[in-house]
Parts: sequence; C-alpha cells; structure tokens
Amino acid sequence: MMKKTVLSITLFLISILMVVQATPVPSPPKLAAKSFLLIDFNSGRILAEKNINKKVEPASITKLMTAYVIYKEIESARLSLDEKVTISKKAWKMKGSKMFVEVGKKVSVEDLLKGLIIQSGNDATVALAEHIAGSESTFADYMNQYARELGMRDTNFVNATGWPNKNHVTTASDLAKLATAIIKEFPEHYTRYKVKEFTYNGIKQYNRNKLLWRDKSVDGFKTGHTESAGYCLVASAKRDDMRLISIVLGTKSEKTRENVSQSLISYGFRFYESNKLYSAGESLNTARVWMGASASLNLGLSEDLIVTIPRGQYKKLDAVIDINQSIEAPVTKGQKLGVVSIKLDDKEIISQPLIALQSIDEGSLWQRGKDHIIKLFQ
Repeated sequence: MMKKTVLSITLFLISILMVVQATPVPSPPKLAAKSFLLIDFNSGRILAEKNINKKVEPASITKLMTAYVIYKEIESARLSLDEKVTISKKAWKMKGSKMFVEVGKKVSVEDLLKGLIIQSGNDATVALAEHIAGSESTFADYMNQYARELGMRDTNFVNATGWPNKNHVTTASDLAKLATAIIKEFPEHYTRYKVKEFTYNGIKQYNRNKLLWRDKSVDGFKTGHTESAGYCLVASAKRDDMRLISIVLGTKSEKTRENVSQSLISYGFRFYESNKLYSAGESLNTARVWMGASASLNLGLSEDLIVTIPRGQYKKLDAVIDINQSIEAPVTKGQKLGVVSIKLDDKEIISQPLIALQSIDEGSLWQRGKDHIIKLFQ
C-alpha cells in the first residue's frame, strides 16, 4: 500500500521564474537523415526522433567511444596525458583523415587526443588504441565492454576509427547514452570538443564540426563520414541552464548534416524549457518509522529532479509523492521508500524513487513493543 500526497510545484520554486505565455509546440521538423534524435541532457527527455533504434554505421562518430575508453584509462591512472606513444607503421599508414604523425616518433597522449578529437585523425586513433590495448582489435573489445555498461544494447564496434565494416554498427539512441556519459563523467575532457583548430607537424587543421562557428551555443562533439555511413554529426549546445544533444546520422552532404543538426537544436530551444524542481538530498517529506530509534525519517531524492516541458507550461505542473504506508526499522540511507511523480495536465512526464536521507537503527525493546501495540490498535 502507498500513501499519496499531491503538492503544487509552484510552492517549491518559484518566485524566480517569470510567468510566460504558453507557446504552442509544433511537430518536430521532418529532416533528410536516416535517423536523428534530439534529447535534453539533464532530463533525458526525447524532443524529436526518427528511426532512433535503426542500426547504422557511425563512421568517425565511433571516436566518441574511443575517447571515452581513453578517459577511463586516465581516470584510473593507467594512462597520463604527458605519456609518450610510439607511432606504429599501421597507425602511420591509416587512410582517411589524418593528424600526420610519423612512424617511429613518440607523441604525447595529449597531442594524440587533440588529433583524434579535432582533426579526427585515424592515425592518432590507432596509435592510442595500440598503446592502451596492444592491438586495435583488442581495444575494440574494451569499447564493447564499456558500451554494454552504458546500456548501448544495439552497438557493436570492430575498430577504433569507424572504418567501414558491416558489423560495426550503433544507433542514435545508443549514441545519446554515450554522449551524455562523456559530458557527465568527464566534463574536463569534454572541453576539447569545442577547440576549433589544432596544428601538428606544421599542418593546421580545423575542427570538422562547423556548428562551432555557426552557433555560439554549440560547444562540442563529433562528425563522421564514410561512403556507407553518409554524413553524420553529434552536437551539443547549451543556452542558460538548458543543454541539448542532437544526433544526426546518414545525411547526403556535409552541409545537410549541419542544417539538420541546427534545425533540431533551434527547435528544442525555441519550444521547450528545462526546470530543476528538487535538488538531490533535499527533504521533500517526513515519514513515520515504526520500531526504530527515531520515529521520523526525512525522504528525498538521490539525484536532482529536472523536467523538460513545453515553454509556458510550468504553472500546470503537479508533484505526486507516494510513500510506503508502513516503514519499519532498520532503515538504510538510500533505501527506496516511495516515488515522486511529476504530472502535466494529469499525465506523468517523469518519476524518480523517493529514498531515505538517513539511516535509522532498530529501536529499544520498549520502543518496539510500544509501536507494536499502537499499530495493532490502528
């Protein structure tokens, strides 16, 4: 059984929000791409989509996962940015986009990362993969392990670069999980994706993500192109406290992938807004605890609760808090004891578990006996 409490969100926020006239939300634009996806980074809400679970070749978008593995290696202290990598003949001979490293030379991980991200260098990518795992194929196994951990269920990597292979596939939905993870887990590394140019070996090359010049709110992510994959672009943009991630796969030209991505981002910011309703650790309600050293327990959330809604609809939100009717000690901090559901026009748009904000030990024999008798009469 659950006990239900209905709260008005306006009691919690929010004198800081201005009253905005509701903006009608049109259908998402119809765009020329095999698949695309637009999500709000903070809430995870999908704002526009097409064929988001369709398996496609990702081309150099693959390098997002390559970089993710590298960040994990750095985080675990198994790799450092100033560490030197010896360039193999295989890395040097890689076709496609290049950083123009030379065989036998020693290049820092920092420079190779820049070559991978800014110049999309296949040579830099293979050099890093070989340095970390011994071979590119073994490195691909690492990539697939992390993909499974991130819930990328329709993804399979066979190389680190995105070189064409019919078994090398992913989806827009899976790429959204990866892009979100990079920003959340490695914000300090994410800043590299907005760098517009990098010069190595006397050769200056520019970031292939042209949205960095076109839209000041765009601050990163990755392009990709092969004959079989078409032109692809993952982009992220932030305006005020709202961040959007767009994934566009399989367009027919470089210009089209830019236009489609820009259309999605503009649509999201124009017609939607994001609001933080509750903070992690904030006490939202107090529950009665039976048989415990304390009779009351503060309940809240483990993560910030953020909603993405059509602009001007904030005052229509309601929060429904359901709490377990009978909570008995011992209670462990973080234990799930209910749920918070946010509704718009009586339709649930997001929910999060309601957890114990502190632990409560079992009470004394006298306290347990007293509570047992009270419960019997109730």
